[in-house]
Amino acid sequence: MRPVFDGHNDALTAEGHAGIAEGRREGHLDLPRMRAGGVRGGIFSVFTSSGDDTFRAVPREDGVFEVEYAPPLDHVVAAADATAVAGRLTALGRARHVRVARRLGDIDAARDGDRPPAAVLHLEGAEAIDTPLEALEHWYAAGLRSLGPVWSRANAFAYGVPFISPSSPDIGPGLTRAGRALVSRCAELGILVDVSHLNEAGFWDLAQLELGPIVATHSAVHALSPTSRNLTDAQLDAIGGSDGLVGIVFACPFLRADFADDPDTPIELIAEHARYVAERIGVEHVALGSDFDGATIPAAVGDVAGMPRVLDALERAGFSDRELDAIAWDNWRRVLGAWWSG
Repeated sequence: MRPVFDGHNDALTAEGHAGIAEGRREGHLDLPRMRAGGVRGGIFSVFTSSGDDTFRAVPREDGVFEVEYAPPLDHVVAAADATAVAGRLTALGRARHVRVARRLGDIDAARDGDRPPAAVLHLEGAEAIDTPLEALEHWYAAGLRSLGPVWSRANAFAYGVPFISPSSPDIGPGLTRAGRALVSRCAELGILVDVSHLNEAGFWDLAQLELGPIVATHSAVHALSPTSRNLTDAQLDAIGGSDGLVGIVFACPFLRADFADDPDTPIELIAEHARYVAERIGVEHVALGSDFDGATIPAAVGDVAGMPRVLDALERAGFSDRELDAIAWDNWRRVLGAWWSG
């Protein structure tokens, strides 16, 4: 079975997270199902909600679907919650259910199916970090190796792109002074910076700093599904020019042209987005970033055990064995190595 590295999951904060090691009935991802699907590594997200997980639609008469923008999250609340969630991954590592990846050798070791899978600790939204960045040093020591400055809400570092469909991602201001300091220090330490929830202004601010490969861990193509969360052609070009990558998200609303949050979404749409990126900027910039346990996933995928069906869809779309190896594993290894060498 071809080993897979997946760029994003929310299993640590999902219902039944205590059953990740042994298996759980809920959700998309646990370790037995990872083994069944050949997923030998992934980025495990630490996310703190704004206190109400209900996505409320903004009344509009123009046919545009917009979700109320999430309110800011207090640093003290985020720091306490994120520490507890990260502790769940630390405990899995201590029990040797996973290998918490701190260096590229941990990724390489996990590729062997006889060893624990690699789990990269990721902060989705940096509210748990103080603006002087003192906490960032502690998080790095605790294993943090990937960070998204924002989720889809504003914080002290940047402006998260709202959920609006159809819409350009060009909404709101870019990185703040603290945000520029945060991403620069991440590059110095060796923490990958994720642009998935950044608005367009923040994306270009980061791109101009030239800190490392531009990486969207779980996004898709705006030209195919013109929602605010997806990447424009200009952004894709910048990602290719930086030797970065796009982890193609499996979230149904970001795959479809009609944005429907419907599990009856063809698995072929994942391959269509991957093919678009490959044809525009090269297959070396295509990877997988499912968003398991964080979104509605096509029923044809089901859960992480269905990852071979995603690879089959990519093969039907014309990707060769060598290209499938790159999408499934090698491209992630390259960009993680580039950031972690900082």
